[in-house]
Amino acid sequence: MSEETATSPPDEDVQTDARLIERPAAPHLAALSEKARDYARNARSENTRRAYEADWRQFAAWLRRQGLDPLPPDPQTVGLYLAACMEGAPGREPLSVASLERRLSGICWRYRQRGAPLDTSDRHISTVLAGIRRAHGRPPVQKQAIFADELLAMMATLEMDLRGIRDRAILAIGFAGGLRRSEIVGLDCGPDQTEDGAGWIEIFPPGADISSASNNDGGAVLQISGKTGWREVEIGRGSRPETCPVALLETWMRLGRISQGPLFRPIARKNGGVSPERLTDKHVARLVQKTALAAGIRGDLSEGERRLAFSGHSLRAGLASSAQIDEGHVQKHLGHASAEMTRRYQRKRDRFRVNLTKAAGL
Repeated sequence: MSEETATSPPDEDVQTDARLIERPAAPHLAALSEKARDYARNARSENTRRAYEADWRQFAAWLRRQGLDPLPPDPQTVGLYLAACMEGAPGREPLSVASLERRLSGICWRYRQRGAPLDTSDRHISTVLAGIRRAHGRPPVQKQAIFADELLAMMATLEMDLRGIRDRAILAIGFAGGLRRSEIVGLDCGPDQTEDGAGWIEIFPPGADISSASNNDGGAVLQISGKTGWREVEIGRGSRPETCPVALLETWMRLGRISQGPLFRPIARKNGGVSPERLTDKHVARLVQKTALAAGIRGDLSEGERRLAFSGHSLRAGLASSAQIDEGHVQKHLGHASAEMTRRYQRKRDRFRVNLTKAAGL
């Protein structure tokens, strides 16, 4: 059995984008039709599709319990549903505002696929949502950032077997690249090697004549397809092989005999063999949580609070918060759509460096 395999529950009640593309009668258009269906499936990431489908199932179940029909879309009914989501029930907590907004996005997305768009600007939706935000809105909860010294402590908790080497490479590459967890596991060994890949790597040895600089340490260049499109991420070599992201990656590829296809893969517990499949992004979240707990990071929190404080995003947040370079470089490296997103991390890093209280004379 492998550590983890990517599965997606069947959803027979919900139409997908791909089903809306009818197969043409003409045989010579059949191949184009199938290609169009493939593109439609890839319009959203797998995680987003799963989340949106779950949102619709929740909404459709509520409609059935109320004896209501989902079609045509009724803004007044949707407004009632939003209010119901905030009530909670025995064994079920009320939704957060962020979760409610995501659920509304999933409902709107599904209606668009059915050719019956939902007007969210209708007062029955907009005023209810505005009231919910006012009554229940809270500042966004950010995952705890992991800094370089903490990352080294986390890596030290891992065994020196093949699984430990792989996980060290995941932590180091995720931190140095400022990658989302889906971007880490979406990497391939090269371009055009898999249909589900979200990027690939190219490793340059020390002294490689990459450009005009012939005296360089080399490193890895990652081509990443992220939320904001394609971006190039450059990861230089570290000062020590045991902590260098590129050296750890090279060791994992060599010992795992990986040169084609997915870069990070499950390892069978029974015989220790490397699977040809791709790790899912849930492995990254569990790995960060497990090693952060084992390393004793944020020991002032309870174990339950620490589990909630860390996730795969903690690696990305750590680099964004600690990088002492120009804001524009950080924004490009992380693929932020706006400079304001980058400043959120840097404001936390620079907190209390400028003291206006003292500057005002108090």
